[in-house]
Amino acid sequence: MAEENEVRESLIGHDSSHQLAHNNNNDFSSLIVRLYFGHFLARSGARMWEFSVGLYMINVWPDSLLLAAVYGVVEAASTAIFGPIIGKLVDRLTYVQVLRLWLLAQNLSFIVAGVTVTWLLVYSGLRISGFAVFVSLVVLTNVSGAIGVLSTLAGTILVEREWVIVISNAEPPEVLTNMNSVIRRIDLSCKLFAPVASGFIISFVSLEASAVALALWNVMSVWLQYWLLKSVYDGIPALSENNERRKARFEQPVPVEISPSTSTDTDILLSRVGSTSALEERNWKRKVVGRLSQVAFFDAWIVYLQQDVVLPGVALSLLYFTVLSFGTLMTATLEWKGIPAYVIGIVRGISAMVGIAVTLLYPLVHSRISTLRTGLWSIWIQWSFLLVCSASVWIQNSNISAWMLMGGVAASRLGLWMFDLSVMQQMQDQVPPSNRCIVGGVQNSLQSILHLLSYVMGIIISNPKDFGKLTILSMLSTTLAAVLYSFHIYRVRKHLFHFEKFSLLIRWCTRRY
Repeated sequence: MAEENEVRESLIGHDSSHQLAHNNNNDFSSLIVRLYFGHFLARSGARMWEFSVGLYMINVWPDSLLLAAVYGVVEAASTAIFGPIIGKLVDRLTYVQVLRLWLLAQNLSFIVAGVTVTWLLVYSGLRISGFAVFVSLVVLTNVSGAIGVLSTLAGTILVEREWVIVISNAEPPEVLTNMNSVIRRIDLSCKLFAPVASGFIISFVSLEASAVALALWNVMSVWLQYWLLKSVYDGIPALSENNERRKARFEQPVPVEISPSTSTDTDILLSRVGSTSALEERNWKRKVVGRLSQVAFFDAWIVYLQQDVVLPGVALSLLYFTVLSFGTLMTATLEWKGIPAYVIGIVRGISAMVGIAVTLLYPLVHSRISTLRTGLWSIWIQWSFLLVCSASVWIQNSNISAWMLMGGVAASRLGLWMFDLSVMQQMQDQVPPSNRCIVGGVQNSLQSILHLLSYVMGIIISNPKDFGKLTILSMLSTTLAAVLYSFHIYRVRKHLFHFEKFSLLIRWCTRRY
């Protein structure tokens, strides 16, 4: 009887602990769902603006890609210049401060942009009758859009480069892979639904209605976004614990002296700059470089260039020197060719569906081959599909050419998003936690520099008839990216091969002697 009671008590205790663990798992799962849903709401507004702005600009100034290209230059230049600063800001501020700054700035900026665009579209004659007012509205639209994109960058770094890694830190490696895939799936789902919704509003209601809908979306969703993401921070102890460690790191006094590693780097830089015959001049220059290394731009780029994943990062950035992306220039060109907005939105949605399929496929591929090889296969798959876009340049029929262009871009997303996931995971695995936000900011800055150059080419080649020239330049950039990443794979594998041979030699010598 006593044994029976002991068994019963042990069973009751086991059941109670099992029930407690089950409840904790349910709470954790609920918080992760809130993270995903909050991220979905935030990305939807950004994707809606990203798709629509090209259509707005081509209608504000018909038969020219100039306004669309100028907006692209402003947006990309702001990210290129301020990307490293955004990364350092996210690294230094608390999680709650970044969350508030991100959501307030992003939603307010897109509300202002929606209002100014509506004004430009309603009073379409301003370009002739009130040019000063027209330029002011265009400038305000560009600045608001750029601030919105910078705010989105802060949120991307916070969620994708920090929270996801902290949350999955104590879990098996496949948890991070799966969370990365879900986050990317959410982003691509926004690329699917937001353009389709905007395209239907533009085609069957009006452009003005879509701009008003954009502003209203940001007004209504900002409070829900903040509540969802703040509850995630409050409910997951690992986030608050890591936040306290970050604060403690920056509260420590910083020594004035230059560290040995910085001094070494400085000596190398100085040896390349000029003569170091006089010791006083050498010390003066060392102080100058030391001061420069404290500037956000210089210091952040030094950190980035010291990473082992710099070549994959550069290869990924080269893919942004392109017009083959359903971005502002390509969307405006398709509109000029007579493709309805809802058709563009549907095809862009199909390309997003291809990307969503990639997020389901990536964990399977990643589990069978290494992250490096996944990136290698994916970059060349993208290159192969973009050959269809290159072929469209020589097709005389405008309608067939447009469909080949859209089809090639949509299919190439299979390789693009898998390559993006591969490079992101390499950075998550190989970049030290103290440098994660900084490297993320510089990576986005580098991508924006290349994206900026594509818009500069759009200003130089602003006639939609010459879009084929931009297509060829984009193809060359993709080819260079594939070659660079292939070289990285060769270099890493060769290094590992020699290391294995060296290890075998050491073992043989140890056994022999």
